[in-house]
Amino acid sequence: EQCVQVGLEAVDWYTKRERNQVVQKEPGFSDPVRRGIGMAVMLHGSGIAGLDMASATIKMNDDGSFNLLMGATDLGTGSDTILAQMAAEVLGIGVKDLIVYSSDTDFTPFDKGAYASSTTYISGGAVRKAALKIRDQIREHAASMLGLDQPADLILKDRQVVAPDGRSVTLAEVALNSLHQQNQHQIMATASHMSYVSPPPVGAQFAEVAVDVETGQVTVERLLMVVDCGRVINPITAAGQVEGGLVQALGFAHCEEMVFDTKGHMVNTRFGPYRTYTAKETPAIDVIFVQTDEPSGPFGAKSVAEISMDGVTPALVSAIHNATGVWIRELPCTPERVWRALRQTEQTQ
Repeated sequence: EQCVQVGLEAVDWYTKRERNQVVQKEPGFSDPVRRGIGMAVMLHGSGIAGLDMASATIKMNDDGSFNLLMGATDLGTGSDTILAQMAAEVLGIGVKDLIVYSSDTDFTPFDKGAYASSTTYISGGAVRKAALKIRDQIREHAASMLGLDQPADLILKDRQVVAPDGRSVTLAEVALNSLHQQNQHQIMATASHMSYVSPPPVGAQFAEVAVDVETGQVTVERLLMVVDCGRVINPITAAGQVEGGLVQALGFAHCEEMVFDTKGHMVNTRFGPYRTYTAKETPAIDVIFVQTDEPSGPFGAKSVAEISMDGVTPALVSAIHNATGVWIRELPCTPERVWRALRQTEQTQ
């Protein structure tokens, strides 16, 4: 409900819906271009409950830096960054203090894969668990160095381990002590994570279009998605995922189509006649996050990947209907399909 309300206000929904209808019904209105606005609501999932599993390993180096090894694969989504952020948050360090190794099955731990919108939620859970184990080991070593018997009271921040009385040791000092001096113990840990629940991200999708009723040409002028993906770990990478998904889904809804001849051969095998959106053709795209806290997710996060693709088609079709009164029931919404639907409506009237 929050996503819908925020989106309605952001696009000035009621004003535009009413204006579109009033203007286009005025006596003497002859402009062939009609404007419309549409919306859709959707939900997705965060991994496959009871099936998806991920693992992560963290090793502390003797200069106080860390190696983060994980099977999660960064497909351009920024998962290397956000998973490093999660580990850094637990360990009280910066992302630059983590050396990330991902995807190499020769030496990284297992991960079911970057699919089903699972990486932030499932792989993030594994990274957080491993980091918590490392934090506990660091506390134990630091407590011994400081002569304290309550390791849980120690706080990790700014590359230091700080005691309640204000005394502290650096992470580098802890690492040297554990590896080379008193304990001669490697601080490292591996953790796995799976979940029997798949908390759904939810969202509201809005599309604004201009339709030429003489040619059937649909021009998408704006897309807006308001999404609740739990707590946003990295606003830049999360928005990038939504924007990419919106453009991919817009191609599916608006122009991308595989055309086959009578023998089953695809006739538009090149990108030119296949018609994908290029950068200069992409409409204005906006993303707004409604943040909530998901108790089962790492730092309150849910997924944000595939949900951005779920609502573009119904929002676009709704916008075309608002502009023309015609429902398009076959995709993509090519000029020919829209033109034929308009002519058929005229004939039935």
